[in-house]
Parts: sequence; C-alpha cells; structure tokens
Amino acid sequence: MADTPIRMNNPGAGPVAPSAEEQKKMEAAYSQMKRQMAISQMGKTIKHKIMVLSGKGGVGKSTVATGLALSLAQQGLKVGLLDIDITGPNVPKMMGLDGRRLNVEAGRIHPAQGHLGVKVISMAFLLEDEDSPVVWRGPIKLGAIQQFIGDVEWGQLDYLIIDFPPGTSDEPLTVAQSLPDIDGMVIVTTPQDVALLDSRKSITFANSLKVDVIGVVENMSGYTIRGKAAAGTDIQIAAPAGRTLQTTSDENGEWSITLDIFKSGGGERTAEEFGVPFLGKLPFDPGFVRGGDDGVHRIVSEPDGPSSVAFAHVVAEIQGRVESSDADSGLEII
Repeated sequence: MADTPIRMNNPGAGPVAPSAEEQKKMEAAYSQMKRQMAISQMGKTIKHKIMVLSGKGGVGKSTVATGLALSLAQQGLKVGLLDIDITGPNVPKMMGLDGRRLNVEAGRIHPAQGHLGVKVISMAFLLEDEDSPVVWRGPIKLGAIQQFIGDVEWGQLDYLIIDFPPGTSDEPLTVAQSLPDIDGMVIVTTPQDVALLDSRKSITFANSLKVDVIGVVENMSGYTIRGKAAAGTDIQIAAPAGRTLQTTSDENGEWSITLDIFKSGGGERTAEEFGVPFLGKLPFDPGFVRGGDDGVHRIVSEPDGPSSVAFAHVVAEIQGRVESSDADSGLEII
C-alpha cells in the first residue's frame, strides 16, 4: 500500500498514526478498490464471457464447460476456464491439473495452464487435501468468488468459460452482478423430465437477471453403437421396452444404431417453449467418464471423433450468436 495516512485527533498535539484496526480496514478498502478496477478492465481484455449453468446436478455440466473451452482452444483461440464451484471443484481433474498450485506475483493470481493452452482457475488449486471439504457460509464464499474474478491475471482472452455449481443461488448471482459485459448463459440439461424442469428454472433465472440465454445444450442425448459387417448386412439390436432397433451396414460395411437411454429431444422442446435457441445435442459417451478420471478430455484424446464433432457444432452455434452480437453493436472482432 502507499504511505500510511495519518489522522489528527488534536491538531495541537501533532499527527497520530491510525490504530491497527483502522489500518486493517483501510488496507481492505484499498484491496477492494484495486479489485473493482481490475474487474472493470476485464471488459477490454476478455472479448467474450459465457456462463455455463444447469438447474440440477448430474447432467454433465462441468464436462460440457470443459469441452466448450477445449473446442474453442482447438481453433487457436485464447481461452480461460473459471471453475466457480467452490465446494465441489472438478475442472482441474478433467484438465489433467491435479495437485497443481497457483502462482501469485505482486498480489495477482496466475492461472494454471491445461490442455491446448487453456488457462484454468479453481478452488481445487487452493486445497491442501483434495478430500478436504470447503465449509463456508455465504459471505466468505462470495468473497472468494470476487477474488477469482478480480485478482486473476487472465491476460488477453478470446473466451472465458465460467462453470458453476448446480442451481440458481449465490454463485451465478454474484458473477452476473460483478462481471461486466457477460455475453450470456448456456443452459445444460439431459433429456429426462426431471432435468428439464430444473433447466426451465435456469432460463427464468437468466431472464430475471437480464442476462441473455445463448441457448440450451442437450447432453447425454443418445448412446450410439457402431460396428462393421459385410456391406448390406441387416443389423438388429434389442432395445428397452421390448423394442428392436434395425439398420443396414453401408457400402463400406459400417453401421450405427443410437439408443435413447435418457429419452431424446427434451432440450429442444424446452428451448422452443421458452423462445431461446437450441444449440445442439451431445452424445452419451463412456469416454467422457474415462477422460474425466484420467484428465484427458475426449476432445483431446479423439479430436476428430464423433463427440468432438458434436462439441464443434455446439461451439459454432455459440460463436455465431455472440459474435453476431458484436457485429450488431459495431464492435470489431479481431
């Protein structure tokens, strides 16, 4: 901090240094002022800021957020990934950054760097033991979130993807009110009715904050079985509820059948009902489970595979919407 201010209790008695408590308050106020100034600059250094939400847990939101960041980075873009899930941070493990510690220089936090150069910030980097729970009340949690936003040296970024815990509580509310120029929210759901009910709440939440809904992503949308046989071979597979699925191998002998394990099309219907864009479907892929455990996302291990292609489609939809908004507002996209 700058030179310590002095106070004059009695002008005739000379200057009196502030008490330890007063000094602590002044230092806190100074830190908060610097943080707010840094946050205000993020609109200039980070072109696009996208929040990734889900109404409930278990829909693969962190996997989707990580996949979006990696898919953007595949294009050679500069990407940051901010894990705002304070009590259950999983992004570092998915990015192969287990056990990493953050570097702090001159009061600024420097992100860890994961696959494809994606910069990552997460509460997991601050835990001494990955099994240690974070038991924080609201105000402490909110203070940590503001530090993650304002005290991090992201540098110039094309995209910042922000992954939240499930629900519509403190974390997304704090970010939406603190971070300038947010492009909007991507809502992640699965096709079954319970997840769709909660995704509707997320859309309503976004509307209440006056944050745009970029669109809805339907995750775990069908499990595709692939095989090879003689060209023109009829293939039959027994499906749930006594159904039989059929297909015929193509001229190369390749065939595929998609099973709707968690139903299908619910995300698209929800988007249509609420008048928001539908960004696309992502498959149910056991490789995501292995990749999440091994720290190698499917996009990294199979960049040209079906799951990577599906992510590329969703990312193209997102880019088309946020970058068209830039063009409409007269902003130059570099």
